[in-house]
Amino acid sequence: MDLIVFEKALEIIKAHDTIIIYRHSNPDGDALGSQVGLCEIIKDNYPEKRVFIVGDESDRYGFIVNRAMDNLEDALIPSSLSIILDTSSPHLISGELWKESEETLRFDHHLFVEKIADYEVVDSSYESASGLIADFAMTLGLKVSEKAAKALYTGIVTDSGRFLYDSVSSRTHRVVAFLLEREFDRNEIYRNLYVEDLDSVKRKLSFMERIKFTYNNVAYVYSTNEDVSKMGVSPFSVSRGMVNTMANLRGVHVWVNFTEDGDKVLAELRSDRYDINKIAVKYGGGGHLKASGATLQNRKEAEAMLKDLDMLVEGK
Repeated sequence: MDLIVFEKALEIIKAHDTIIIYRHSNPDGDALGSQVGLCEIIKDNYPEKRVFIVGDESDRYGFIVNRAMDNLEDALIPSSLSIILDTSSPHLISGELWKESEETLRFDHHLFVEKIADYEVVDSSYESASGLIADFAMTLGLKVSEKAAKALYTGIVTDSGRFLYDSVSSRTHRVVAFLLEREFDRNEIYRNLYVEDLDSVKRKLSFMERIKFTYNNVAYVYSTNEDVSKMGVSPFSVSRGMVNTMANLRGVHVWVNFTEDGDKVLAELRSDRYDINKIAVKYGGGGHLKASGATLQNRKEAEAMLKDLDMLVEGK
């Protein structure tokens, strides 16, 4: 990222006494990692500022925050700076009050869809929003505490697939090396991320038994509201949490998870070689070239998306 872009973002942060940090709803590890990491960096470097983190809670990744989200006083909002993280479209932001702030700033690593904030730091070459925030701090020589480094490291680990995805670059490892200069317990992070109870394993097994394939070997699972209810977890936990149980199947290069959520259908699209983002965008979604999502209107629309994915593989 251009140094001038980072310096301008820091100028905006310095100009405000009250800062409210937002991210997308149904937060994953990167959304919360970047949110907590940036909050701690601002507080560590500018202790006179009031910094708040807001949005819906997360059972899966709540350990990153380790406290409740902040409640805002209405009087704070008009003079505040709202920072939006890890979000490509306004309707995905958890909360509406950012629109009432004096100024807005965005840090994001998704493919650009539309302008959201007054000033934007958007670069899809980063593997994660946490990596972007860490590079921002490292490049500008900002103080990064153990707590901030731990949150950012967790965000990088989750969005990079433990450094497996091809979005990982030499810059990723330089940033991680910078974070690891602080002492924090990585084993604790991995225990929180990957240790599962027996019921969770059973849910995944029942999910995998329902995997089907299109003519061109696109793997997919469609979970109805009844299926989700039987699993005893949230639709988001099924949608985002189980999509990659279809990864690494021999001969499968595109996989998609459809999960009913009331009268809508959550779609999570993944690939190890194809640009599936253009199909997600066609249906009102977005994300990355090989990992995207969309909220569909009904099962018929899910079937149409599946057909488009099958044709994508067929066309090669």
